[in-house]
Amino acid sequence: MIGNMQISLDNLLEELSGIEAITNPAQVAKLSEDYSHFSPILVPLLAGKVGDVVVRPNNENEILQIAKTCVKYKIPLTVRGSGTGNYGQCTPLKGGIILETSRLQEIKWIKAGLACVEAGVKMATLDKKAQEIGWESRMVPSTFRSATVGGFIAGGSGGIGSILYGQLRDRGNLRAVRVITLEDEPRIIELRGDDVQKVNHAYGTNGIITELEVPLAPAYGWSEFVVKFADFMTAARFGQALGNSDGIIKKLISVHAAPSSNYFTALQSYIPPDSHCALVLVAESDREPFLSLVQEFNGEVCYEKPAQEAGKGISLVEFSWNHTTLHARAADPSFTYLQSLFFNDPKLELVQQMYDHFGDEVIMHLEFIRVNGVVIPAAIQLVRFTTSDRLNEIITYHESQGVFIANPHTYILEDGGMKTVDYDQLNFKRMVDPYGLMNPDKMKAWQV
Repeated sequence: MIGNMQISLDNLLEELSGIEAITNPAQVAKLSEDYSHFSPILVPLLAGKVGDVVVRPNNENEILQIAKTCVKYKIPLTVRGSGTGNYGQCTPLKGGIILETSRLQEIKWIKAGLACVEAGVKMATLDKKAQEIGWESRMVPSTFRSATVGGFIAGGSGGIGSILYGQLRDRGNLRAVRVITLEDEPRIIELRGDDVQKVNHAYGTNGIITELEVPLAPAYGWSEFVVKFADFMTAARFGQALGNSDGIIKKLISVHAAPSSNYFTALQSYIPPDSHCALVLVAESDREPFLSLVQEFNGEVCYEKPAQEAGKGISLVEFSWNHTTLHARAADPSFTYLQSLFFNDPKLELVQQMYDHFGDEVIMHLEFIRVNGVVIPAAIQLVRFTTSDRLNEIITYHESQGVFIANPHTYILEDGGMKTVDYDQLNFKRMVDPYGLMNPDKMKAWQV
């Protein structure tokens, strides 16, 4: 039976005749996972949670056929991009069908400042095409080589480029989206303007995203730098100063306390052991004022990659954001992480307090982003995990001191970064998914 519903696999495949389907248990299990193994809390909660079958539709007509079948037999449906999320967003809690978007690969059109793509287009593919006319994505995750545009919108929040353009849910960072519903008669709905927020960062709980219009940014030649500092707080203050330097165009300011850079194997010949450092992408034309700022903070450039070599060899992007956690876990799988926002901390006093308080147990890692026009540090700290109780104590202490924690150790939409019910998303789900079949048990408000 499929998803505990009264239909056999053979009958389901007959209903979906003509659509590619994967039934091999090992493949289905693999395609039921993301990077939630970064969290020792999520691992036992998601253990054994797998779909019954994976389908790979080629177009919206096939998705409509899948949607109609799900409604007919009340089969749970979970949408999957490339599975690069970290919270079990694409792990089906109640089995059923996994709809993988890898066949939705068409770039419909690109023009100055705007692109229209199918949900399965990879971020790197979009960027390569956009750069042909002098543009690029406004922001990308550190998994940009494999992450899909639809998956990034459904499960992400920001990334490389957020220092310039804020976060995905900021007005203007998503222009339009097409979704297919799971109503008795599934239909295609186009959302534009502020209505896009009904499905933006909703884990696919209230619509199958098939197509998106996303804004682009001017494509600069990005030079890459690693700058080391005598101590972490000097590195942090340099990052804040660079973020506040509006005349220097930058795409990434990633600041790391020792010993996190020791885990960057491909950079070890450049970065001295136990260094406090900043990984930075700066417009090539702004190299001179950038180096002046480095000098002001007594930093030392230990790695520089000119913009002309972009695309060759390693990219610092893949040592930033949650790729930092990936590299650390490759050396020591006991590492986990936190996601924190330091609002109203212009002098970084709260950052220093957390750094001093936890020492080597919580290794500070800052990503500077723009929030409501203000540059703030968003931390993705490495945590040496011991017990769940201790991890919760660490979270509680941060929150008690005024640090906002976007909890990465939950698969519940509202319990992560939202902290509240989004009634627009809930009401949209009530309309387009009246039977609660889409990624069930991920939206807490639906269960209440």
